[in-house]
Amino acid sequence: MRHVWVIAKRELGSYFSSPVAYVFLVIFLLLTGFFTFTAGQFFERGEASLAAFFGWHPWLYLVLVPAAGMRLWAEERRAGTIELLLTMPIEPWQAILGKFLASWIFLAAALALTFPVAVTANVLGSPDNGMIAAGYLGSLFLAGAYLAVTCMTSAMTRNQVVAFILSVVACLFLILAGFNPVTDLLVRWASPAFVDTVAAFSVVTHFDGFQKGVIDTRDLFFFLSVIGFSLFATSVILRNR
Repeated sequence: MRHVWVIAKRELGSYFSSPVAYVFLVIFLLLTGFFTFTAGQFFERGEASLAAFFGWHPWLYLVLVPAAGMRLWAEERRAGTIELLLTMPIEPWQAILGKFLASWIFLAAALALTFPVAVTANVLGSPDNGMIAAGYLGSLFLAGAYLAVTCMTSAMTRNQVVAFILSVVACLFLILAGFNPVTDLLVRWASPAFVDTVAAFSVVTHFDGFQKGVIDTRDLFFFLSVIGFSLFATSVILRNR
């Protein structure tokens, strides 16, 4: 694992060596505040919970996570440094895991900076902090799933914009598979078993449990499966190229 952490530290340092990381953090916090307090009507709800905060995360991450991860492999290919990286005395999976962990840590730091929202809920009322902690855990795994998909699409092309678009489309499918308007439409012509199977592939379906304070091993397994499959697909793509 030493090589993994070396790659992770290198990648994490590259984030903060430019103003891009700080711009991303500011935009993330501003959008989080807007969707929580304005669009989510945090104060108008009159309840001590972060439902207005976590409810927007699948949609908020749809754009922000691909924006943070689109450069992972596309930039390496564009700059011609991918050959140098993969010919170093490390295994390809170590480079993939190291890059993924660095970006995941960066997203975790961005998520941690939203703590004033939880503090506000505690000041105004007596929320279930266990439910809030479960929501943060689910949000972290949700970001990890999106990031792994972005890592896979980034390995497909040297163009960051193309990688961004592909990852947005793939992550949008993971949302719409369990989105209520979509499932209601499917019920009209498909069997309930088929609708349930499609909904099982949705991040929304598995993220709902975390928002309610329930940490289900099936939900954890789903997010870990998405992450594992996407990183495995990334390794296959890189080996073929």
